Amino acid sequence: MTGKDGGGGPPRVVDTTGARCPMTFVLAKMALDDLEDGEVVAVRLSEGEALANVPRSIKEEGHKILKLVDNGDGTYDLIVRKTEGADGP
Repeated sequence: MTGKDGGGGPPRVVDTTGARCPMTFVLAKMALDDLEDGEVVAVRLSEGEALANVPRSIKEEGHKILKLVDNGDGTYDLIVRKTEGADGP
């Protein structure tokens, strides 16, 4: 389920914790590609390389990071809104 502009219920969660970079970003990008402009997705990331690289790459693509939630178990939910026209360079 996705929320438009952060509303309409919880965002869809894409779990990348079993993947290694660069697949973590590939999974996040595929999820964003499936959204309409303004919709929100939560990308679940593990500590370490994914947490360092995925948020940066998503920003570089032009999407808006709304918040980063520490799940308290070594994973984080990166809440991202798809931004119109964001496709990267």
